[in-house]
Parts: sequence; structure tokens; C-alpha cells
Amino acid sequence: MFELLGTDASSKARLGRLTTAHGVIQTPVFMPVGTQASVKALDPRELIEMGTQILLGNTYHLNIRPGMEIIQAAGGLHKFMNWPHPILTDSGGFQVFSLAKIRKIKAHGVEFRSHLDGSPLFLGPKEAMEIQRHLGSDIAMVFDECPAHDCTPNAAQDAVERTIRWARECREQPRAPGQMVFGIVQGGINASLREQCARELVSMQFDGYAVGGVSVGEPEPEMLKAIEITEPFLPTGQPRYAMGLGTPAQLVELVARGIDMFDCVLPTRVARNGTAFTRKGTISIKGGAVKADFRPIEDNCPCFACKNFTRAYIRHLLNVNEILGLRLVSVHNSHMCLEVMNDIRRHLAAGTFSEFRKEFVAQYVPTQKILSARVKYSLKADDRG
Repeated sequence: MFELLGTDASSKARLGRLTTAHGVIQTPVFMPVGTQASVKALDPRELIEMGTQILLGNTYHLNIRPGMEIIQAAGGLHKFMNWPHPILTDSGGFQVFSLAKIRKIKAHGVEFRSHLDGSPLFLGPKEAMEIQRHLGSDIAMVFDECPAHDCTPNAAQDAVERTIRWARECREQPRAPGQMVFGIVQGGINASLREQCARELVSMQFDGYAVGGVSVGEPEPEMLKAIEITEPFLPTGQPRYAMGLGTPAQLVELVARGIDMFDCVLPTRVARNGTAFTRKGTISIKGGAVKADFRPIEDNCPCFACKNFTRAYIRHLLNVNEILGLRLVSVHNSHMCLEVMNDIRRHLAAGTFSEFRKEFVAQYVPTQKILSARVKYSLKADDRG
């Protein structure tokens, strides 16, 4: 159940509360990505301590390894990974895009060749929902087709029609007890396709709605446009989820455009390359500029990494390939994204979101390195982590 607790007078930002089978989620919310039943480099205790409310897992990858037999024997995904709080599972629709070289789209689903050993795997609406039912996630996503952002108009139209047809089939499948199901709106930056897809999905009465087909290599203005042309057709009384987004400044801007839920691999992915988020943009912890810098990654940051270690020490760890180095940057980056969402909720409650937004976006300087990392990721046959 979703409750809309308040709105911002100067934007479309919303304050809400989503009640799931495994707990209550305060929105807007950022969901760390745990594709393989683990957020890379972080353990559940750390995630809880930094205020994580909900994690994301992936249907395609978990079905391959360890497989449903093991997860069912463990008592479901929550028990298997020792995470007692809410979980959202992606349906595998993103892999229709990211694994384009090893899949064939059919009328009733997608034939994959496993990215591990080439063995055949079929994933369609029925299969995706059955896997998510066995996983026991709190929120299951419908199976959709996520097309490339630069696909032809005909390909975009076909993807929308398949997404609608598959969503209707997903809607008819059995669910785990208390499990919600969200629809996914496709259509690229074509306003009429986005409207068509959104209206059809809303008529099916899902528990929430996601904007898909973003963070797939498109320029940021196109991503924002996709959100803006979709949002007017999403119900005000249900949660809205932007899939695969974003940088800290993007999170603020997307909340202002009416989005409630986010997930993104960037906090841990760029951390493994020695890049840290700060409220003024990103910095390289691996670079020589911080060799003798004995400040924390970010001044006044309350995360474990910043309270206990310096840039110079973390740089040393990264450059000698000590695992602790990438763990500490992952802790900081993840904590920052969660803390930004805390700030957003606090300012929405206080009626000061507009001032916070202006200040945050003005001081945050995006870097080409981060944008390139997002594009590079979206074009890889890789997991979402």
C-alpha cells in the first residue's frame, strides 16, 4: 500500500510511505543493487547501519546461479541472503537489452544463451513471474522489452506492444503472499509511445509503475525527457520508480520530476575504480593529488569510511589492490546516496525542498568519467552491480 504524505509546492516532488510484506519504506528512496543476492563489497550489517530500506535483486542472474532449487530450499531470497527487509526484483527485462548479442526476441518471450556457458534459457512473462514468486520478493517487476535508446521508430513501437502484451500476461500469473507487481513503461523519448504504454499499463491496475528504457547509454537530456513525458500519465496514488538511475544530482532532479524510487549500480561500480561521490561532484581517490591528503573523502560525512580513514590511506589501499580500499569507497558512495535521499525527505517534510534542490544542483559538478561509466556499463553483458 502506498500513502502520499505530501507534495512540494514548487515542483512535482512527493513524500510518501510504501508498506510491504517485509516492512515500511519511506519515499523517495534509493535502493542499493544486489544483483547476485549481494550488494558488491558490502554486508547486510553495513547496509542497515547506513539506513538502507530496500534492496534490488535480479531474476535472470539468480535463476542461473544459484538457481531456484537452492533459493527455495533456503526458504526464499530474504532468508538465503539474510536480509529481513524489503526486496525488489528486476524481471530480467533489462537483460533483453544488455545481453542483446546472445538473445532472440520471440512472441512469447526471449531465448537467451547463458552468458556463462552458452546453455539455452527461455525467459518470458510466465517464467519471470514464476521465478520472482519463488524468490519471494516484496515487489516483482513485469517482464518487458527494454530497447536501445537509438533504435528505429518501428523497433520502439514493437517493444512497446510486446511490453504491453507481456505485462497483461504477467498480471495473470500467481504471486507470492503479499507480493506487489509493478508495470514498466517503455517508449524511449517518443511521447505518444510513452503515453500509449502508460495508459495501457495503468488500465491493468498494477501496484506501482516504473519508467524503463533509461540509463541505457542515452544523453542525460534524453533521460530527463523520458521521465518528463511519462510522469503525467502515472497515477498520483501509487509509487513511481525510475529504473537504473542515477548520480546524486540526478536523484535530486528526478525527485523534483515526481519520481519516488531509484536504483543504480554506480555507487559501488565507480568505487571499484577509485572514484568517490561528494556533494560537490566526484573525486579520484586513486590519483596522485590525494597521496598526502589526510582529510576524509568528504568533510562532515558521518559514514564509517570518512569517520575513520583518510584519502591518503584509502588511496594507498586502492593502489596496492587491498580489498579494504574498494570496500571503504563503496561504503562512502552508498552512504552518500542514501543520505541524499534522507535530506530530500527531510526538506520535503519541512517545505524547504526548493532551496535544497537549488543549492545541491548548483554545487554538484558532474564529470565525464561518471557519465562514461554509466554508458559503458549499459552496453556490457554484465550483471547490475
